[in-house]
Amino acid sequence: MNKKMLFVFNPKAGKGKIKTNLLDIVDIFNKGGYEVIIYSTQKPKDAYEKAKEYESKVDLIVCSGGDGTLDEVVTGVMEKKSSIPIGYIPAGSTNDFANSLFMPKSMTDAASMIMEEKLYHCDIGRFNNQSFTYIAAFGLFTDVAYQTDQDLKNILGHVAYLLEGVKRLFDIKSYHMRIESEELTVEDDFIFGMITNSRSVGGFKNLTGKNVDMNDGLFEVTMITRPKNPLELQEIMTAMLTAEDNTDLIHSFKSARVTITSEEPVPWTLDGEYGGSHTQIEIENCHEALNLYLKSTKNEETRSIGISPLINKKEK
Repeated sequence: MNKKMLFVFNPKAGKGKIKTNLLDIVDIFNKGGYEVIIYSTQKPKDAYEKAKEYESKVDLIVCSGGDGTLDEVVTGVMEKKSSIPIGYIPAGSTNDFANSLFMPKSMTDAASMIMEEKLYHCDIGRFNNQSFTYIAAFGLFTDVAYQTDQDLKNILGHVAYLLEGVKRLFDIKSYHMRIESEELTVEDDFIFGMITNSRSVGGFKNLTGKNVDMNDGLFEVTMITRPKNPLELQEIMTAMLTAEDNTDLIHSFKSARVTITSEEPVPWTLDGEYGGSHTQIEIENCHEALNLYLKSTKNEETRSIGISPLINKKEK
């Protein structure tokens, strides 16, 4: 046993189910030839700090928790400009990134998959000087993930996000922004925007379109303008949930780089965690920058279907 691994996990994620699987997971890693350094996160940014500390000392970093835990590990590794492989055992209440890549639901199955050591080179994002794994977003509902209590998430799951989000429908704030990319330049008042590399957002599939490739070098960009009345709001919600954009209130397109300028500081969320408030951001796709241990045939099958993405009629 001459290979070393850092295994960092969030003990509270997903009702703490790691506790009943921990010994089996470590046994799988040991049988795979790894000496395992185990660390249970104690506070926010713990996984980030440990990833930076160990990236040059181990052969593999595996994390278990929600999308936020994965984001911390990826951010730490990217900050060190490391190419170390990363394994992910999803244990959160939503797990958008894992669902997008069709990872096993069973924690032990995910551990076994990692031990097959098959690399998948996944795109990630650069948000000014920060990294994100699958989503950068602002506006309506985007602060729900980091303002919803962890215990409430564990008990209620998706319902917790919905309950928190419904409160916001009666107080929709908009931001005047200029969106610039090679594909589209637009200036308007927006209530919501997301730049994603994911097939699932908040547990809902196809919000980003039906033809998402996680390593094509492009983001899916969705910007929603401010509705003038409840009927327009309903029009927007229907378009998003059905992934059929028949409204001029939504701008949807693919891009490798987007610049967004606003008149006032806008709070952003990166992978469900607070990303700071900004008046200008540069978002860039880092093509195949994440070395992820993943074995998935469904990913390739979905890519080959060739369904058209959600596209605004104005951009056709």
